[in-house]
Amino acid sequence: MDITEYIKLVFTDYTLRTITLGTAVLGAVTGMLGSFAVLRKQSLLGDAISHAALPGIAIAFLITGAKDSNILLLGALVSGLIGTFWIRGIISKTHLKSDTALGLILSLFFGFGMLLLTFIQKQPNANQAGLDKYLFGQAATLLEHDVWMMTIVTGICLFVLLLFWKEFKILLFDADYTKTLGFNTKFIDILITTFIVLAIVLGLQTVGVVLMSAILLAPAAAARQWTNSLGVMVFLAAIFGAFSGVFGTAISASQNNLSTGPVIVIVAGIFVLVSFIFSPSRGLLFKQIRFIKNRRDLQLHKTLSFMFRIAETHENISHPHTIKILNNFQGFTRGTLQKLVRKNYVKLDGKNWSLTEEGFKTASNLYNQQSENNE
Repeated sequence: MDITEYIKLVFTDYTLRTITLGTAVLGAVTGMLGSFAVLRKQSLLGDAISHAALPGIAIAFLITGAKDSNILLLGALVSGLIGTFWIRGIISKTHLKSDTALGLILSLFFGFGMLLLTFIQKQPNANQAGLDKYLFGQAATLLEHDVWMMTIVTGICLFVLLLFWKEFKILLFDADYTKTLGFNTKFIDILITTFIVLAIVLGLQTVGVVLMSAILLAPAAAARQWTNSLGVMVFLAAIFGAFSGVFGTAISASQNNLSTGPVIVIVAGIFVLVSFIFSPSRGLLFKQIRFIKNRRDLQLHKTLSFMFRIAETHENISHPHTIKILNNFQGFTRGTLQKLVRKNYVKLDGKNWSLTEEGFKTASNLYNQQSENNE
């Protein structure tokens, strides 16, 4: 299936259109909320919450005996919130650090959830089949009302973000200062966490418990590489998340036997990889380019300063000196000398060099700066 055929199917095929819209909306909302988890250094929170939601799904099924996605996700939401507040309680009431609390709750709830799922699978009830889709996700089960639910939650999330934007921003970067301003930091913190839990629960049906934290964190991690502005980061994370959902669905639909959830996560991972390498301010490629440029500039400055110390012993700065004098100097290379000539700092006459007026002034400034730094 080529791209034009896929685009046509998006507009004509109900199932593909529903899945594409659902994964796009899910990617956008998780990208937005994942930005706050990344900046608050709570990256493991998404993993813990998604795993904590599993027993809620199982218990909701045991109580109702039905596989209604709304009921199951409500159970996941309750279980996820309980897990989240247990994590907060462990951190605040004990001497354990956050990573220990997250790992403890993750393992405890996931183990309990797997135990319940095993118990359910052994029951003589044909209705229990398919519950394991919440482990790895099954985007093909998305229905139109699921997409509407995601859209409504995304709209509410966006409204709350805009309403409490100033409070969220201050809390992220200086919680103590937020308290001094009279804001209820506990309420704001719970509000952010609740929406993160809600976004994770919405994505369980599509991506699954195991991979949900990746779709929450990957778009935010990618967006962080491109900007220092919170607003721009949240916007970029939403865009990266939405495109991850759309491209992942397209790749999965065009190939046989490819699960949508894992493909979405891989596409999100590609966004992260590209951002890590090519972002102008933090990218590894541009960092290496700046490092090489700075090293070359340092060689240039060292050579020019060395020339200045030689030239200042003569009344005439244009007095020629042999290149052999520079041979034992560590900053000197033939390429460095040619660059100095191109900058009109040095004149070459055969195997002799001399400083120009401009070169002498520049070298004098560099030499004086070095002397001040050494002092």
